[in-house]
Amino acid sequence: MVKISVLKLSNKRVVDSDGSEMGILHNIVAESNTGLLRELVVRPSDELDASKFKEEDGYIFIPFDAVSAVKDVIVVDTQKIRVRA
Repeated sequence: MVKISVLKLSNKRVVDSDGSEMGILHNIVAESNTGLLRELVVRPSDELDASKFKEEDGYIFIPFDAVSAVKDVIVVDTQKIRVRA
């Protein structure tokens, strides 16, 4: 497994598996007792329908287990994104 510094992820573009722009990574939520990464905090793009996501203070939250690749952009698997009920 390749290690990536969180600082290198800051302000990275987030796209879904179809290549559609979701937004820009703002922060990452981790569990304090285990250190496991739980969610990406993303500043949504203007084109994204953010109403389908958990949202707070203008940011959307994407479960970290939906991340399928991290390279020039962060790719999230649309099948694993849980929409807000």
